[in-house]
Amino acid sequence: MRMDHVSYACEKDGLLATTERISAALGVDAVRGGVHPRFGTRNMIIPLADSKYLEVVEVLDHPASDKAPFGQAVRARSAAGGGWMGWCVAVDDLAPFEARLGRSAVPGNRKFPDGRELVWQQIGILGLIADPQVPYMLKWEGDPSLHPSKVYESDVKMSSLTIAGSAERVTEWLGEPVEKPLEDVAVQWMAPHGTPGIMSVTFETAAGAVTI
Repeated sequence: MRMDHVSYACEKDGLLATTERISAALGVDAVRGGVHPRFGTRNMIIPLADSKYLEVVEVLDHPASDKAPFGQAVRARSAAGGGWMGWCVAVDDLAPFEARLGRSAVPGNRKFPDGRELVWQQIGILGLIADPQVPYMLKWEGDPSLHPSKVYESDVKMSSLTIAGSAERVTEWLGEPVEKPLEDVAVQWMAPHGTPGIMSVTFETAAGAVTI
């Protein structure tokens, strides 16, 4: 179990403009991800060090976005002005989470222009919608070289999160101590005054620490 990525729902001026602001703040280039046909969303990627990445995601005017929980989550966060939507933990086995949550993981995919395909299984978006402090869980499948963090080698490191919520709640959700996936990322837990969830993420860049 490890921290895989953080997701930022685009702001009112759309995916490209939102991504450009974030990539400029970090001093790196973003790359086009693509469309998630099962979820009715599309994303752009900023690779990070230590096999992590930041995705900026936008909901599409597509029937899938009304039905898929991930599309619903992106739509709701963007409608509220955009910002940090959630974080994701990569695991080797989703079966314990399927058993505990009482539902099956759902497949996700994104095709590259050259025909290659990024594929995965995920679970926990409904939990994130209900309680945005908790992560969703993902199992990557297929070629590991297609992981979004591998688009280019990045020196930008995710160093810390500020989350409105509690370590105890997230530990209960994961079934393991929350420190396990966050062993190389510091977390400041704050009592939520309103909706729980990620309040900010700090990155170590060539120009110093940047908090978004």
